[in-house]
Amino acid sequence: MRKGIAFGVAAALAVAAMVLGAFGVLLESGVRAHGTLDRYASAAAVVHGEQSVTYARGSGDNKNSESRPLVEPARVPVALSGALAVVPGVGDVVADFSVPVVAASSGGAVPTLTGHGWDSAKLSPTTLTSGRAPASAHDVVLDAGTAAKLGVHAGSEVRLQLSDAPQTYAVSGISSGGPAATLYFTQQQAATLSGHPDRADALVVQSAAGAHVSASALRHAAPGLDVATGAARGDVEHPAIQAGRTDNLGSAGTLGGAALLVALLVVSGLLELSVRDRTRELAVMRAVGATPRQVRRVIVREMLKIAVPSALVGAVASLGLGAWLKAIMSSQGVLPAGFELSLSPIPVVGSALLTILAAVGTGWLASRRVSKIKPVQALGESAVEPTRPPRWRVITGLVFVVLGAAMLVLTFTVGGPAAQSSVAGLVISLMWAVALLGPWIARIGVRVLGAPLRWLSPISGDLAATSARAAAVRMAAVITPIALALSFGGTQLFAQTTSANATSAEARDGLRAARVLTSSGPGIPHAAYDAARALPGVTDVTAVKRTTVLMPVWNLDTSLQSLQAQGLAGGSAATLDPQLTAGSLAGLNDPGTVALSSAVAHDTKVGGTRQLWLGDGTQVTLKVVALYERGLGFGDVLLPRDLVAAHAATTLDDDLLVNGTGDLSPLTKQFAGLHTATAADYGSTLSEQARHDGLMGLIAVVAIAGFILVGVVTTLGVATASRRRELTLLRLVGATRDQLMRSLRLETVIIVGTGTAVGAAVAGLTLFAFAAGVTGLPMLSIPPLAVAGMVAAVAIPGAAAVLVPGRRILRRRSPRIE
Repeated sequence: MRKGIAFGVAAALAVAAMVLGAFGVLLESGVRAHGTLDRYASAAAVVHGEQSVTYARGSGDNKNSESRPLVEPARVPVALSGALAVVPGVGDVVADFSVPVVAASSGGAVPTLTGHGWDSAKLSPTTLTSGRAPASAHDVVLDAGTAAKLGVHAGSEVRLQLSDAPQTYAVSGISSGGPAATLYFTQQQAATLSGHPDRADALVVQSAAGAHVSASALRHAAPGLDVATGAARGDVEHPAIQAGRTDNLGSAGTLGGAALLVALLVVSGLLELSVRDRTRELAVMRAVGATPRQVRRVIVREMLKIAVPSALVGAVASLGLGAWLKAIMSSQGVLPAGFELSLSPIPVVGSALLTILAAVGTGWLASRRVSKIKPVQALGESAVEPTRPPRWRVITGLVFVVLGAAMLVLTFTVGGPAAQSSVAGLVISLMWAVALLGPWIARIGVRVLGAPLRWLSPISGDLAATSARAAAVRMAAVITPIALALSFGGTQLFAQTTSANATSAEARDGLRAARVLTSSGPGIPHAAYDAARALPGVTDVTAVKRTTVLMPVWNLDTSLQSLQAQGLAGGSAATLDPQLTAGSLAGLNDPGTVALSSAVAHDTKVGGTRQLWLGDGTQVTLKVVALYERGLGFGDVLLPRDLVAAHAATTLDDDLLVNGTGDLSPLTKQFAGLHTATAADYGSTLSEQARHDGLMGLIAVVAIAGFILVGVVTTLGVATASRRRELTLLRLVGATRDQLMRSLRLETVIIVGTGTAVGAAVAGLTLFAFAAGVTGLPMLSIPPLAVAGMVAAVAIPGAAAVLVPGRRILRRRSPRIE
């Protein structure tokens, strides 16, 4: 193999290993991630509710189950403290409550604080530096840092906003040694303020001096609950880590699988070209008596020599790329705070092994044809490229066409989550079909683009079209990565812009409120809802509390889905319009009711019932009172606000939707952090949230697209370098360097033009199906500048990869065939 071609193959394999390993790093971090131990570091164990829901379907041998994480804390009964306290070795059991607090000062609101009961102070080395412990409902102990920010001391007063309007509390003491931004109430007051006085966030078990506490004994004392020990205690203290770990595992696994399929597509075409470049040499080996096995062994050994070092270099570099991706995701809030990076040799070894196997396997498959033909036939075929693809390739390509068509029909017909999950499979199926049926596609591209090129430049245009038509198999190998780059990148990028556009449009069109009250703190006290309704000139107020619920949804088969939901209270119909198709939102004023979007309703009718799990894992069966269309803008599930608040981390609302001309300034002055936004601002916020939710996929797409771009440049460079004999022969028969360079430029137009057309067709078909099945066709959003940028990002490096080595080949004054 020539040095230039070998270098190109090595570079592509190294980047493939680096991308695969980076997703392996994210996957391993998801498996190993645990929250940091702060307040629970001294605990022997933490008893908590199960932070996931398991859904079982079927029976007998056909029984299947799946689990989904919960986003709200699954609380535990405080009454179990007595049973846990008598377990041998237990010294104390602390019922831990957490309450979000906003402290107001003359300079405005300070960052959110977290309130706990005074019993929780013993979980960390908290000591009173001045004052005394809280003794009454309006006593608090502040940590020294917060007290300094607020300018208060023991004996002072401070205004705190919790679940009601700001109230004055007496600072009974100042503490040090504990977590920052923390305050303590009496244990009873903390339980009352949490809204769930009989259920704690967790029961923290502390061992007696020198004693050992058995986790199995704790489980026996608290049946149906989980007992966390060791690093798992951090997951209870930081529940967002556990939910983020599960989401990261799913996303990294899916994107890693897509990266593997993309790498196989790019590497297979590249290695096929590199083997084809040696057809003449391999044919001579067959002519002088080498057996097919010996020829294949030569190819495999050569691939190993290139693949092993390049894969190892790329695999080691994947640790850095994985750390960089994790840092970006953490900085953008995609991963929860405290999500730690885990590095080990596992992703290095795994990505290197996959890359080496792919390289050797592809090289072996590419060498089979030339190793099997007869020696005399081999010498004859070494000078002429094959014009027809193998039968197995055609059959397999047609299978992928049928598979893609089936997924296309599925996307159009089922809609909702099933359609969304089939989009990735659709684009991958179509791209494998393009790769396998590439020679046919190349001939069509030559036929369509060849005629105008001949008209523009009779000699060079005819030479470019004839050369491209004669080398259809080679053309297919270089067209595929171009089409892959545009189809994969376009589908992933514009599916997100389409989804964000649909979310914004549905929220904008469905919002009937003139103004929206939002909070810069942890939320809006529900007392603000009552205060808003009492303001002169205010006609309608709706309180909105967001959450996530779990519900069995039909997706080819019934599966458990995490769905965005909103709890509503008040004049819902006057302030928002989710485009009802049946029923009325007025029914949500009754307990035990639900409204569903058409995407998840399936065959449910108004008056029927649906089973779901609320944010904390509580299973409920609710009566369906309405069906609607705008699930992206308002969530797939609408519930009574009080039902959501009773099973959420806090009782605070997220937004207040207000109609009327009344002055809202008394509210913004009375409640800390409360401010007014217009309906347009509200829609923009939801759109940004939709983009944020897809940020992990977008970052991953950039990494995969970067690898594809390397594959485009490398494949085109290898394809051009392998034409040294062809270009030299044309020089010898009279073609000038200018004619040949012009021919290469025009042939590049055919290659890039065909690849762009195929990639655009695949992306367009996929996005059309996505918009029809998931968002609705009017919501399709494809920014023209982004399209132009993608095409330029592929076409410019691709053209350089053809013209630079071509100019180098034609630079010789006296051409000779090597």
